[in-house]
Formats: sequence, structure tokens, C-alpha cells
Amino acid sequence: MGLIVDVFEARSDNYGYLAHDTATGRTAAIDAPEAGPIKNALLHRGWRLTDIFITHHHIDHVEAIPELKAEFGVTVSGPRAEADNIPGLDVLLDPGTTLALGETTFEIFATPGHTLGHIVFYNPAGGHLFSADALFSLGVGRMFEGTPGPMWEGLKVLRALPDATLVYPGHEYTASNAKFALSIDPDNAVLQTRAAEVHALRAAGRFTVPANLGIEKQANPFLRADDPVIARYYGLEGADPAEVFAAIRKGKDTF
Repeated sequence: MGLIVDVFEARSDNYGYLAHDTATGRTAAIDAPEAGPIKNALLHRGWRLTDIFITHHHIDHVEAIPELKAEFGVTVSGPRAEADNIPGLDVLLDPGTTLALGETTFEIFATPGHTLGHIVFYNPAGGHLFSADALFSLGVGRMFEGTPGPMWEGLKVLRALPDATLVYPGHEYTASNAKFALSIDPDNAVLQTRAAEVHALRAAGRFTVPANLGIEKQANPFLRADDPVIARYYGLEGADPAEVFAAIRKGKDTF
């Protein structure tokens, strides 16, 4: 018994995920970017959608809620802090609480920055982290609503999870993230290896996720804002890591 995760493409560069509790058959879509790909994945697997778990309010993560809810009668759970901007929410989630999918339990963490109320879903038993736009492979989401300090603090919570954790981000941005990471940290051997792997995967038309969190801790510059190597690149030795994080984010925004 456990959790099976199905990964598929949606929209232009979104990842879609189905999380299936094998004990009970309950199946959740993690975010709702596009109805067609979600329904195709359900058909391929022979699963029935029972739940939708929402991470944040952006349209490319919630647009399919009304159609899926009307067709499947699902329960939609999402962040209380963004409830006014998310259609069809049934269960309002607060950071620090847990959410059950059959016999599978998810912990809810606050990851503000991309949006103020952004949350992520972590399944400790299976080591699955659905990070949406808070944490990408080799990157993080744009800081649309938040500020560097709280965003960095949220990422530190994710960084503290076990190295074996599997990271399921909201988008396929890994190749472009790798190019930026190498531009500021060119001598990082772990990053070099991961970038080569990403290049090979994309050339073969394959996904770059789930990502291994242990590798991300070593290769993702946004998780290393307190690393002197990254601070030195920006001339910020001894600075608050939140200031370094802000410099990395600004650098990526203009890369």
C-alpha cells in the first residue's frame, strides 16, 4: 500500500500530477492546469478523480477546477489565504496542518513569495513533495507577490526535508534554470552533472522530474543563498542570506 504518482504534460509547460492512494483508490489531481490532460491521464490509469489539491491561485493551476468538479464531483482543497481567488474550494487549508487522501497523509507547508498564500504538499511516508511554483528543479518561481525574506524562510523548510525526497514542481523549466545556475556557479560538479543529465533527458523528449532534493540542495543556487560561494559571486560576503536570495532572483529575472 502507498502512493502512486502519475506525471504528464499540461498547457504549454505545466506538469500535471495524479496522486493515487493504492489502499482506497482515492485519486487527487495536484493543481488543475488543464482538464483534458488530467482526464486522459485518469483514463490511461483507470483511476477516478476524487480530489483536487490546489497550491496557489494562478490561472494555470486552477483553470480546470469548475469542469473537473462538475464532471467528477470532487472535493477541492486549497490555501485558506487565497480562497477568494480560487473557484470551488471545499476545504480550506492552513500551513502546519495535514490532509488525508485515503490512507495517505500530506503535510502542508507555507511557501510564500510566488504568491503570498502559496502552499506545498509533502507526503513523508513516500517522500513526495508537490512544490508547484515555490520550488523548481534548479530554480524557484518568480517572486510575484512576496518578499525575499519570507520566501527564503519557506525554502529553508523544504531544504530541511530528507535528501531522498522527490520534488514534483509545477513547470518544466529545468533546462533554462540549469543555464542560469551554471552562469553563477560554474565550478559546481554536482550542478554540472545534473545539467548534463537534463540536457540528455530533454533531447530524448523525457521529463526532468521528479527531481532529487539531495541533488537540489547542492546544485540549486536558490537553496544555497547562505553558501559563501554564491554570496561571493554577488559581492555579498557576510550579508543576510535573504539579501543574497534577492540578488539571485533578480539575476534570474534578467538572465
